Amino acid sequence: MEFSMDQLDEGHTAPPAERPEACLRAQAEVRRARVVPAVRPHHHGLPLRVGTRASPLALVQTRAFLALLSQFCPVLRGMDVFQEHAIRTTGDATQSTGERLADIGGKGLFSKEIHEALLDRRIDFAVHSLKDLETELPPGIVLACVLKREDPRDALILGPDCELSDGELSGDDPYAALPHGATVGSSSVRRAAQLLHARPDLVIQNIRGNVHGRLDKVRRGDYAASFLALAGMRRLGLEDEASVVIDPAVMVPSACQGIVGITVRAGDTELQHLLGAIEEVDARCMAAGERALLASLDGSCRTPIGGHAKLLPDGRVILTGLVARADGSFLLKRSLECLRTDVRRAALELGDSLRADSPRDVFA
Repeated sequence: MEFSMDQLDEGHTAPPAERPEACLRAQAEVRRARVVPAVRPHHHGLPLRVGTRASPLALVQTRAFLALLSQFCPVLRGMDVFQEHAIRTTGDATQSTGERLADIGGKGLFSKEIHEALLDRRIDFAVHSLKDLETELPPGIVLACVLKREDPRDALILGPDCELSDGELSGDDPYAALPHGATVGSSSVRRAAQLLHARPDLVIQNIRGNVHGRLDKVRRGDYAASFLALAGMRRLGLEDEASVVIDPAVMVPSACQGIVGITVRAGDTELQHLLGAIEEVDARCMAAGERALLASLDGSCRTPIGGHAKLLPDGRVILTGLVARADGSFLLKRSLECLRTDVRRAALELGDSLRADSPRDVFA
């Protein structure tokens, strides 16, 4: 079975009942769009097979993407045209071991098996949290599309032993509610380094698992506090669980945090063109700058690195980069401003500057 598509519109097909929240958000995105891009006719075998991690957050992101794609492509509505392929990655398989990702291979552990399925033609495209993708994709795979960015900030989750007053909630110190010597759960070397730089009295212990599991561990008092990406909490309807949302100027986010990316085979130009029609150009600009910053720093998975691009109304971008020692004893953070059209070059310049002024052991 093949489909042919020669137009896009903003119909109001009812979303599948089993995934209303994701679909309603996708429909809202379509309604907010002022210009509907033109897409030439496509011919592609059906069903379209989409690969994703099996975590609750990954499935929500995937279904929101499919709802958005269906809204833009009338021929895909009302048909059973998508097959979800939930793929267990090495990163997922090691969630219960307690090992840090940095010690067993880094962020690529959440995409390796998905890349293999794509190259073996078992799936047609794959949905990722872009921060989990390697800076350099495997040969034969391209980033075809990025979606509108969700809030990139980190959220601090406080346990029952931490008291948070209204003043602390709005104050300049997001860690004021953490008792001296408190144990904080984090599997992110980036978050741990920034926290220890500000509060060297704290104790960092590794924590793994999905969003719900981490929240449960903090509620039980296994840890005094932990961190989660606000983007994932919002997509899961758990934003109210965030005790403190941390400004990117205080804790620099992970590069591409909050952005969903879609990968396809490099030779599948039809799907690339189709997905290009729903790409969010602002998100692509931020992703390009932040991924270029990572490429310039070329740190190992054990190197605490942060990157954040903020778009300004006048067409310029503020890029912020951070490198640190894992124990927080060294931290260097710098920003520069550039034109949107110059974001890649500026990111490489910023990365080179950070690398040049950091101790050699930071990148060992």
